[in-house]
Amino acid sequence: MDFLLYLALVPALGVTAQWLAWRTGFPSILVLLVFGVLLGWFVQPDAFLADLTDGDQTAGPNLLFPLVALSVGVIMFEGGLTLKFAELKESGSASLRLVTIGALLSFAGNTIAAHYLLDWGWQISALLGAILVVTGPTVIGPLLRQVRPSRRVASTLKWEGIVIDPIGAVLAVLVYEEVVLQHSVPEFSSVAMSLAWTLLVGLVLGCVGGAVLTQALRRFWVPDHLQGVAALTLALLLFAISNKLAHESGLITVTVLGIWLTNQKRLDVEHIIELKENLRTLLIGCLFIVLGSRVNLADIGAIGIPGLALVLSLVLVIRPLSVFLSLLGSPLDYRERSFIAGLAPRGIVAAAVSSVFALGMESRSDVIIPGADQLATVTFLVIIGTVAIYGIAAGPLARFLKLADQATHGVLIAGADPWVRDFASELNECKIPLLLVDTNYNKISQARMNGLRAECANILNEHVREELDLGGIGRFLALTPNDEVNSLALRECKHLFDSSRLYQLTFKSQNTAGRRGLTKNLMGRELFGEGMTYTRLRELHTAGAVMKSTKLTAEFSYQDFLEKYGEHTVVMCLIDQDGGLKVNTIDDPLVPAAGQTIVALVSVTPVPEQHASRDNGEEPVNV
Repeated sequence: MDFLLYLALVPALGVTAQWLAWRTGFPSILVLLVFGVLLGWFVQPDAFLADLTDGDQTAGPNLLFPLVALSVGVIMFEGGLTLKFAELKESGSASLRLVTIGALLSFAGNTIAAHYLLDWGWQISALLGAILVVTGPTVIGPLLRQVRPSRRVASTLKWEGIVIDPIGAVLAVLVYEEVVLQHSVPEFSSVAMSLAWTLLVGLVLGCVGGAVLTQALRRFWVPDHLQGVAALTLALLLFAISNKLAHESGLITVTVLGIWLTNQKRLDVEHIIELKENLRTLLIGCLFIVLGSRVNLADIGAIGIPGLALVLSLVLVIRPLSVFLSLLGSPLDYRERSFIAGLAPRGIVAAAVSSVFALGMESRSDVIIPGADQLATVTFLVIIGTVAIYGIAAGPLARFLKLADQATHGVLIAGADPWVRDFASELNECKIPLLLVDTNYNKISQARMNGLRAECANILNEHVREELDLGGIGRFLALTPNDEVNSLALRECKHLFDSSRLYQLTFKSQNTAGRRGLTKNLMGRELFGEGMTYTRLRELHTAGAVMKSTKLTAEFSYQDFLEKYGEHTVVMCLIDQDGGLKVNTIDDPLVPAAGQTIVALVSVTPVPEQHASRDNGEEPVNV
């Protein structure tokens, strides 16, 4: 295969696998590994690189080692950018226990299991035990978005998943250097000195880098178009320098750098976070495709029953024991601890670290340890097994423990004007979870008096969005009287909901054309039909139109509904028999069918179309 084609094929396969995972609901890393293993049947990267370098068998390890390390550094930097100190109010104690006491218990349990189940020596068992301490933030993140457990549980798992990775990597380095390479029992003083130096280097470089970058951006020393790549370049440079000073301290450095940037208050780093999210997605795809293609299915099959026993022991014994013992006396209740005990998939960091050590031992002729050649294979078996088990079981477990809603048919609505409250009341009567957000206290009070869940807050406030309880909610409807606020609210909520579930009213007639209007690219999916602006809906409601939900049957069809209530009826949404919500939009008009419930604005007195357009005044902006 041509090298250029191979370089283009890897990211193409990575993106295709993640798209397929999105379409099917399977864990993305599981699909990526399958694609990687399939690619390995045709092209082995080590052999491919050896052919390109005239038979140099060390070319693969020598080239993959730094590329894998730098890619993991970028992924950990992006992970650090998602960690907010405000989340520690609820999850700080539990997260700290999990990454300290829980990590040590996992290390001990993993080592013992590997020694007795795989029949390995204590040295290589300890190395595998350290590697498997890490979980998988790149797997946990998508699972949490899919399952949507309670906020405290989600925050605890997110902090554990990201912080435990550099801890596990450093622990693996200490075991590798003090046990594997020296073939001896480590001395406490030597381990303590190595650990202290690694932590010092990682923390200092991360904090200094964060302070320097913050000052540079705040003082406009870096132009806007270079800020994202400047942050990325600094993270890569600090990662390399840190690793040069202390092995694997680079993961600590980039994680601290990300935490520093996202928690400082003087600078908006949203554009940097967005760049890193896209880059992380690409790197994860490429890494798993390349690393997965190095795995031979015959090698995995050769591990056999002992490998499966190891996976089951990690899932059913070691993880639950480490969680329950480390969280004794924590604020989390039994249900929350049980869910955390049932979610610990291994991901990219475990794969990368095991591959790095395997490559390192392959390149050293003086290191000959039984089982070392199976290190990466066993790790990939654990990744495949844990991702498959937790990916299938996480949702049912959360629902069984009543920590998550079974579906996400609910809606978050910005705005609480009279017609919006009536619409929300009708959804509430149909058992659709919802939350109204508005800055007008009188409107919120009226909504609460109507039995609706409502918050007096500004949807544009970042802290408000982070604190909202969105259990069971999977859509956002921007229904304020201000087009600009609606568009901005949608842009700010993109990280909470998929773009296909972001809706807003069509722009007012005076905003659809002319230099003073807004452009369509600033909008979400347009609601309810052509010409259904806020002003038009308000006029219909003021003229006497009412919200009404009607169940369609074989005897009472949609045509019968229109004949009864007239052509001026505005279909807002449909509710399926299973409680699923479908919102009416211009790009995908609803076609009601028997068995569905229509929620519609039914007019008694027709309002001329031009009546709404003559209204140039607007109510005060309420969000």
